[in-house]
Amino acid sequence: MKHVTTDSGRPPIAAISSSPAWFASLLGSGRFADRSFKLVTLASALAIAGLVVLIIVQMARDSSLTFEKFGLSFIWRQVWDPVRGEFGALPFIYGTAVSSLLGLLIAVPVSVGVAVFLVEHAPRALSTPISFLVQLLAAIPSVVYGLWGIFVLAPLLRDSVYPRIQSAFGFLPLFQGNQNGLGLLTAGIILSIMIIPIVTAVTTDVMRAVPRAQPEASLALGATKWEATRVVLQNARSGITGAVILGLGRAVGETMAVTMVIGNRPEISLSLFDPSFTIASAIANEFTEATSEIYRHALVELGLILFVITFVINAMARLLVWSVTRGQGKPAHA
Repeated sequence: MKHVTTDSGRPPIAAISSSPAWFASLLGSGRFADRSFKLVTLASALAIAGLVVLIIVQMARDSSLTFEKFGLSFIWRQVWDPVRGEFGALPFIYGTAVSSLLGLLIAVPVSVGVAVFLVEHAPRALSTPISFLVQLLAAIPSVVYGLWGIFVLAPLLRDSVYPRIQSAFGFLPLFQGNQNGLGLLTAGIILSIMIIPIVTAVTTDVMRAVPRAQPEASLALGATKWEATRVVLQNARSGITGAVILGLGRAVGETMAVTMVIGNRPEISLSLFDPSFTIASAIANEFTEATSEIYRHALVELGLILFVITFVINAMARLLVWSVTRGQGKPAHA
């Protein structure tokens, strides 16, 4: 049988098609590569999921002593006395919840207002630098926020803001007590500045995902600009809620800045001026002092509680944002 070759000595395409069976098997290598690629990506995804499960299992194992001694009562116990070996997570859960909610109460109106301005009102020449400056807030390290809070914000609040608030609303338990500049309210203000970028960014994306035909139809029917903006906000409410919860997840897990301005005292007080503790700040502040085994297990159990809280919050936020943006990019049907 005569074989036809090219100048380079390789068989031409016509000859390849009539090659022996061993070469035909190479033609199936594309399917083999596809299957291999799918297996590699599946293994990568399972590795991430396995890592999360491994973290939870290991943290549960390293908190076994406090779980055996206190059980679920560890969550609502108020005593934190390492000397006597008595531990409870409620003061830290309280401090985490109050400081995070204060941060949201301050940050959400500002973030939604910025997002509405960027999407509905700002010209391109102005929206670009404002978006850049808002995103720049997210790039500032947490310790820088903490230093700024100690040396600038806390003295300003102690000398100028808190006395006026107390003189006006001192009859309320929330604004009573000593105001030294370090406490729950200061931590909430720092957190609000830190979560503004993420809430603003997600809210902006969700509002831009709303079809422009809806506000334009409202304007065509005689609605004002504010009424058309309300239509956009109404359609984006689930995504905005997801952005708020996503910001809550960031606030709950914030460590360094909060540790530097919250005062670090494991007490439950109604006054927003009093010092407190969050779960993250307690772990960062006391882990080096955990000399006994049960002390270390108590801190690890605090970390496990924080991990579960953050996981649930972020999962809820992602679902809410996905419920709004899932239709984005799909072709329109006539």
